[in-house]
Amino acid sequence: MTAPFRLDALPTLSRSTVDRQEMLRTNPERLATRWPDARVVLLDDTGRTPVAEGSDSLATRKAQDFGPTPPPDAVFLGEWQDTDYWSLPGSPEGDPETVRMTGSWGMVEEVPRTDGEVWVELRGYGDLLDDTSAGLFTTAQALRNWRRQSKFCTRCGSPTELTQFGWASKCTNDGREEYPRTDAAVICLVHDDSGVNGEHVLLARQPIWPPMRYSVLAGFVEAGESLEGCVEREIKEEVGIDVTGARYLGSQPWPFPRSIMLGFTARGDMSAKLIPADGEIEEALWVSRAEVQAAFANSQTRMEGAVPTPIAGGAAELILPGNSSIARVMLEAWSRATP
Repeated sequence: MTAPFRLDALPTLSRSTVDRQEMLRTNPERLATRWPDARVVLLDDTGRTPVAEGSDSLATRKAQDFGPTPPPDAVFLGEWQDTDYWSLPGSPEGDPETVRMTGSWGMVEEVPRTDGEVWVELRGYGDLLDDTSAGLFTTAQALRNWRRQSKFCTRCGSPTELTQFGWASKCTNDGREEYPRTDAAVICLVHDDSGVNGEHVLLARQPIWPPMRYSVLAGFVEAGESLEGCVEREIKEEVGIDVTGARYLGSQPWPFPRSIMLGFTARGDMSAKLIPADGEIEEALWVSRAEVQAAFANSQTRMEGAVPTPIAGGAAELILPGNSSIARVMLEAWSRATP
């Protein structure tokens, strides 16, 4: 009997090995003692970090190079194999050259290179990192983005200062503490009601995306709303159809700036008229399993520098989400499923 499809791989930004227990970051004496042997993940102003060319590990720095004790802006990321990891602002030294490499959505982007290292961003390179590096980079990016948006107290407007080594902020006026925010968002793969897993998937594109770039639908959970209710509301608002049978698949942190993507699948009626939300969705369409499979094959072809082949019955250049997105894992799992 055909089974409902499930994710057959862990979303790439959900991978992590680091111990991030609160007791570790609330023990200043322990952290200070271990600082000389710790490692530091650098993040530049755009959120890029260095990796050695061709490597799957972050090019971390020795903590002691930044002083005998953790600097005020140092953020503790966790412990792995008896080594503490921190994050600090940094940038390429000297006069870096610019090189081209595959970025998010499989598109080519320009990145700085110096001393055998390339400075990469999480969207385009996260899936190429080992589990430890992927977890460190994701956490560092999430905390950095939270801090950028939490420099002032939400109650009185006074400046805040970091506490708990980057895991809390404290109002300098009244001492009120705040903690890193994570905004819940659902992302849903809608397929038709043919068989168990359907024969077609519903894809859409935003007006700001380049032509032929498509993904599954997503949206933020509203106050007082269940996850399943959000799935039904978002699909109705964005493309005008009702869905049923919302089923949870998995989750992935998405620190752009501070979300967690909660993956679902649901069933929709292909005969229902699609009505893209004005200003949010430029186009929505149903795509067959064969077209999705061909699009994935073409994405690999593009990365290898060859010319993609036309997709049977569809567009020659259907561009699907990159490997760092849970949308990619969802679509790949569905494309391999039995209808």
